[in-house]
Amino acid sequence: MSDFSAEAMGLVVREHRLALTPPMTQEDLAARAEYGKGGAVSVSRIERGLISPGEHRLAALALALGLTPEQLKQAAEDRTRSLADERGRRPAKLRDQVADTKRRHAEVTERTAQRAKITQEHVEAFNTVHDIARDGFFMEFVALAQDIGGAPEPERPHESEVDGTGRIPAAIRIEAMSAGVARVIRDARGAAVGGAAGAAVGGAAAYGAFTAAAMFGTASTGAAISTLSGVAATNAALALLGGGTLAAGGAGMAGGILLLTGMVAAPVAALGAAGFYVLRKRRTKAEEERLRAGVEAAETALDTSQQGFDAMIDVLERGTAVMEYLTVHGIHALGRWKAGLPPRPRDWEALGPDEQERYGQFVTVAGCLLAVSSINVGALLSAEPAALRELNRANDDTLRYADRTIRSIV
Repeated sequence: MSDFSAEAMGLVVREHRLALTPPMTQEDLAARAEYGKGGAVSVSRIERGLISPGEHRLAALALALGLTPEQLKQAAEDRTRSLADERGRRPAKLRDQVADTKRRHAEVTERTAQRAKITQEHVEAFNTVHDIARDGFFMEFVALAQDIGGAPEPERPHESEVDGTGRIPAAIRIEAMSAGVARVIRDARGAAVGGAAGAAVGGAAAYGAFTAAAMFGTASTGAAISTLSGVAATNAALALLGGGTLAAGGAGMAGGILLLTGMVAAPVAALGAAGFYVLRKRRTKAEEERLRAGVEAAETALDTSQQGFDAMIDVLERGTAVMEYLTVHGIHALGRWKAGLPPRPRDWEALGPDEQERYGQFVTVAGCLLAVSSINVGALLSAEPAALRELNRANDDTLRYADRTIRSIV
């Protein structure tokens, strides 16, 4: 994990950007670092210390600034130590202490509000594009697949495929989810539940039923497929996929309230514990100490959760990019496949080799969509450093594999 603060990284990035000849604009830096639409906003937030770039973004920013990633990290670590020294020095006079505490109180309040805003923006962006992928690809494919009698089920992954460390590669997790999707399609084909789900194409309830069943199916050894889903822990995944969010028509990622509760509760509580003293023009020494303690506790809460927050934003940004590609190219590819299918009733043997191959590929894409949408983003906010490192590794593997696989198929 990084040893620098978001504030320090922001200051270093801004200083190096402005030190170039001529000074680089935030728009230019975003373009050179290969940020997508709205990249200047992301750069602005980095420079303001609201978010910190992930590893792949940090490397791109460093290159754009003429630095190596190691040089950028080292500069941010050095600045982190100097900022900590400055923060630890308390003004001698009570009047100056009051002014300093008031400034820091305002900064924490603004940082908390901005963090909530950033989260809401990213959640809404993901949910919007996810719902399009859900309706236009996942449920549309399910409806088509249920009409094809005799379609084979992909081979389910075996526990022996897990490496010696006990870690489950993203390929195996997604293969398990894909097999689960195919199994649910097979079991539902011709049954009442299948007809109901098919009639509810695009419905959140139908999607929740299929994804939950796929994740909680069994592998060839009898183990629950959910145990092969890595960071999508069973209870959390079920809550994200089959709970209130989906029932309300939302996407697989948790809604804003679920995320914001764990993210801002600690600093808000700390500020609240400081009482109303910040509103008073004159404070006693005891009142000042109480407010300063509350502000420091809020600062600590925000700093402690920063890496989890950054990891969450990284997952949401990258997950959104994967879904956006799927909504454009995946839905188009599915439409072409649909146009080439024989008339109903359809049988597997009536499909040509290309249509049969495409069926299997779309099952894999459905597994990729499920894997990305079921990443347990809530766990990132509360994970301890060691657990967060493991979650980040697993999430990165899942996002990279899903993106690469979807692009290779559609």
